[in-house]
Amino acid sequence: MTRHRVIFQPSGRRGEVEDGTNLLDAARNLGVDIESICGGKGTCGKCKVRVEEGFFEKDAMDSRMNHLSPLTGQEMKFLKPSDGPAMRLACAAQVQGDVKIFVPEKSRAGKQIVRKAAKELTIAIDPAVKKYFVEMQKPSLAEPITGDFERLRGHEALREALRRQAGLDGLSIDFTVLRDLQDAIRKGNWGVTVTVWKGREIIKVEPGFVETAYGLAVDVGTTTVVGYLTDLATGKVVNTESMMNPQVPYGEDVMSRITYAMTNEGGVRKMQKTIIDGLNEIIAKATKDLRANGDLSGKKAGGSGDAIVDLTIVFNTAMHHIFLGFNPEYIGRSPFIPAIQHGIDIKARDLGIKINRGSYIYVLPIEAGFVGADNVGVLIAEEPYNMDETVLIIDIGTNGELLLGNRRRVCSTSCATGPAFEGAQIKMGMRAAPGAIEKVKIEPATKEPLYKVIGKEDWHTHVEKIDAKGICGSGIIDAIAEMYKAGIIDKSGKFDMTAKSPRIRRDHDGKPEYVLAWADETSIGADITINQADVRALQLAKGALYAGAKLMMQKMGIEKLDKVILAGAFGSYIDKESAMTLGMFPDCEIDKVYAVGNAAGDGARMALLNTAKRDEAEQRARWVEFVEIAVEPNFEREFMQAMHLPHMKDRFPNLKKLLEKAASPVVING
Repeated sequence: MTRHRVIFQPSGRRGEVEDGTNLLDAARNLGVDIESICGGKGTCGKCKVRVEEGFFEKDAMDSRMNHLSPLTGQEMKFLKPSDGPAMRLACAAQVQGDVKIFVPEKSRAGKQIVRKAAKELTIAIDPAVKKYFVEMQKPSLAEPITGDFERLRGHEALREALRRQAGLDGLSIDFTVLRDLQDAIRKGNWGVTVTVWKGREIIKVEPGFVETAYGLAVDVGTTTVVGYLTDLATGKVVNTESMMNPQVPYGEDVMSRITYAMTNEGGVRKMQKTIIDGLNEIIAKATKDLRANGDLSGKKAGGSGDAIVDLTIVFNTAMHHIFLGFNPEYIGRSPFIPAIQHGIDIKARDLGIKINRGSYIYVLPIEAGFVGADNVGVLIAEEPYNMDETVLIIDIGTNGELLLGNRRRVCSTSCATGPAFEGAQIKMGMRAAPGAIEKVKIEPATKEPLYKVIGKEDWHTHVEKIDAKGICGSGIIDAIAEMYKAGIIDKSGKFDMTAKSPRIRRDHDGKPEYVLAWADETSIGADITINQADVRALQLAKGALYAGAKLMMQKMGIEKLDKVILAGAFGSYIDKESAMTLGMFPDCEIDKVYAVGNAAGDGARMALLNTAKRDEAEQRARWVEFVEIAVEPNFEREFMQAMHLPHMKDRFPNLKKLLEKAASPVVING
């Protein structure tokens, strides 16, 4: 029987199915949950999916609409032009060739969990956008005729307030706001609230007294996108909305997306539209409650996003260029030159972002070709330039970014870790969603595992059915670290096939694997395993991080780290002992290793709430020294040595003490 490859995004699950299998069954076989209220009978229309057409070089796949069975009349009843192009019902479309399928968020039964909660910030509140209530004198024929805008701009109280704020005298006004100015003034009976950007431009006028102003801080990651709706007067996050990055179908890492842009006509425009549509979806969801609670700003004509009067955004350089519609080709090849490094203020409407029509988006500056605004966000949030200790900050994700130093000097670099940390390119890997194994422990003597599944409170043993579907990034790190400590794999990552356990076996291709969960424990009817290729994928990812840190340490003459900070949402959920056991970063006292959550998002929020932080971002982005590790003479040697667990040669005295205390049989470099 002919078999075809199918890839489901954004979960990253992939596999082969027999010719004629419908997409709904293919999804179930691969552990991908798609809504199907009618049970696949084609009567509910809930299982809408999109075919991603084109040649995807990284996957070596040519995905086409005609690789599925022809569209049926039953499908046509449910598919609407508003759904977009290349849509099918998963229950009706039969696989007849290789295809890459994107499952929209509303079609996902097991919703992806994007763990990027906001933390409390300690920062002076001084946003770029402020509101002022102005009571104007009603004009009469007895006085010289003065235009409404001139009367507003010349109002003594407003001029004095702006002079105190920014030392400015005189205001401009956004033209779209000017068009409605007269109506707003009269609706407010000559009392209006004006929203002013940087003390220079009126970007919104509302009748009467309106106190609340909202801003949105956005972190666009390679895999996830999160927006923090924030009260600009108090700094409080009133809502957080997130989603998987809708650009994932075009490539799971930045180089794949750059390649897609270079090899597909209109590729940049397609990816730009995708992320802007995604951001508008976050905006609509974030402001939905404002309207439900009767917030007048949210109810004003022009869309729910009209309540948002300022927006700051961070992303890596590739995402930065695609978002702005720049050709990313030149940052994808030596010498990796970006279109612009400094921060930019852009009218939101020029990009199609549906917030208040007169408002600006502030795009934070980038450092270099592959160290973007997200790393600048981490930089201004954690402020290593104000520390006496030597600190290594690792923003762990599909594209790993590192900062190293203290108040005297800070270096940065970027490592192409790939999506293994996110659960992609792992045989049984999946994103963090209900059913994903997220924590693992293995008993060294028996090789038997304990594991914890997202959505379940307790740890489980192999005797219990827990409806596991796969394993996410934090679980993969735990599992491979535990496999190493239990002697299932050796220092080089190779399986020890002499170990006595039924869980250590060879797959149908004769390659070694470890069974983490037997088929009867899972909801997918198949064993959840970790194979040799999975171990290698993680070694490549962690080796890139370690080599980056090591080369920066050599360049700066640093022999020992005082502190390691794990940034990024993923960094908050990995076990730091497992990470050190694998050698994701150089040895450090374990109690000096800690996670800070989504520091890039924190930096975006700080820039939203405090204009001085924007200035700080601009200054420090130019002060940090970028190290291009790929061209360092020792890179290949350091990378190969870092592939070993935890390292081929480097000593780990703190890890050794930790494992000795836990009575682990593993021998660690002294």
